[in-house]
Amino acid sequence: MMTTDTLAQISAIGPYFKVFSGPRPDAADFSPLIDLHGEQGALESFVTAMGKRLGTDQQRVAASTLHIGTAARLWSVALAATALTGEVPDLAPDRLWWRAAASGPIDLWLPEMPAVSRGHDLPDALYESIVVRHLQPLDEAMRRHFRLSPKVLQGNATSALMGAVRTLTRRAPHVPHPPLPLATALLAREPLASAGTLTHDPLEYRRHNCCLYYRVSGSGYCDECVLHYRGRAQRGAERANSATT
Repeated sequence: MMTTDTLAQISAIGPYFKVFSGPRPDAADFSPLIDLHGEQGALESFVTAMGKRLGTDQQRVAASTLHIGTAARLWSVALAATALTGEVPDLAPDRLWWRAAASGPIDLWLPEMPAVSRGHDLPDALYESIVVRHLQPLDEAMRRHFRLSPKVLQGNATSALMGAVRTLTRRAPHVPHPPLPLATALLAREPLASAGTLTHDPLEYRRHNCCLYYRVSGSGYCDECVLHYRGRAQRGAERANSATT
């Protein structure tokens, strides 16, 4: 089951894993994540702020960077909780709240301790929790308001997932339920399966698309970007979702 100790363990892994819980004096600063799915004003305001942070007026670039950073936060919390407990937390978008941070990834807050999914296949439950309940409606909003392609959004989702796997493997190597088999099962499912190619020896993920971050002045191509593998990448380029760190 999920406890405050479990959330503390998750939060200690890194900034993308941090999640608050319980009553907060600054609760009015947070909004339910479901607002990003349906309220155009909330999403546009967040994208505009991301564009200012990046120093770009290209809305599609800012929207894609915001998307991959949000996906990274969701995958990180859900995957870490599952790896530690063998149970998938209920991170329903009306129960998980967010606020933009002055720097770094968005803050996440659970006003109440989440229930968990028991007796279900873990990849199935993770897919339902993150892909179906969060990313699909967020993707629809991103396509509708910012004309981001499904391929870019699917690639962002898989890159964010693999980023969480790499961090967990490095910083929590002895969890009871290793994250890589969970991620491998998820990446075998559509639409994630079409977004890239995973190899295990060596562990490497290659996108079939680009997150657009290379269009930010002074940036480069991500190591897993399709453009990198076409010989256009600058080695050592900053990863796209590092723009939110």
